[in-house]
Amino acid sequence: MKAPEGFHVNANPYKEAMVKDSGRNPSSSVLSPQEVHKARTTARLAVFEAGSYIREKFQSQGLQVESKGAFDYVTEVDRFCEELILKRLRSSFPDHTLMSEEGAVENHSPSHVWIVDPLDGTTNFIHGFPMIAISIALAVRGTVVMGWVFDPLRRELFEAHRGVGAWCNDRPLPPIPQKPLHEALLATGFPFRSKKFLDPYLQVFKELFAEVTGIRRAGSAALDLAYVAAGRVQGFWEIGLKPWDMAAGALLIQETNGLVTDFWGKSAYLESGHIVAGSSLVHRFLLEKVGPLREALAAGS
Repeated sequence: MKAPEGFHVNANPYKEAMVKDSGRNPSSSVLSPQEVHKARTTARLAVFEAGSYIREKFQSQGLQVESKGAFDYVTEVDRFCEELILKRLRSSFPDHTLMSEEGAVENHSPSHVWIVDPLDGTTNFIHGFPMIAISIALAVRGTVVMGWVFDPLRRELFEAHRGVGAWCNDRPLPPIPQKPLHEALLATGFPFRSKKFLDPYLQVFKELFAEVTGIRRAGSAALDLAYVAAGRVQGFWEIGLKPWDMAAGALLIQETNGLVTDFWGKSAYLESGHIVAGSSLVHRFLLEKVGPLREALAAGS
């Protein structure tokens, strides 16, 4: 999938960026050691700086909050951290495209795209609920090749490099354990942007809950995906996400031998926003159980 001619700022930027999942270690997306070092150094500096600001403002009084839509919010902290991160990326990679949650795409290169969520879990942040994250990913020629998810409150940095591995605070993450279903802990996110899908979602939730040890809804998809990679939960599903919610976390899971697809078992989750992820056993189980949501999405109801 090639970037279109006249690649430019667009009201629907995540479609224009043409970021997708092309499988493990595609040769066309390999970075040189120098590029890897520069990307890693820049991204780590950006998330640590933004994380420090988030910790400073967490549970502060008088926070300025705006509504982007029904049940969807942005704060002054989101915008400040986004600009801080983008400034770092612009300085180190002036020829790369920057795509972020709160701003428009800054188009320079269709081959290198940075995908930024400066504060995943804004509603949590507003309420002082300590499940938030910063997510940054780098896509080369349409494929995510590096990713970072940083929990600023616990100071945990999850990193992934396609075909190389994944780490938490510089310690390698082992392959996701293959726990049996009755021992599996799952994570999910409610369809708050599309409440018309609540009934099929609850049907899926009920069927899953009957067969696993528990289900958690923490409110940060990026952190949920990182937790799957770390083996803290064994699977995750959600609808209506954006690339900045998933890009880094999905790569973390792939680099710990987990599976990530859309609801149809295909690799188009970054395009559709509908994701199923986990160990091979749990992923297969989730794909089977999300049938009601799959049917509702296909019908558009």
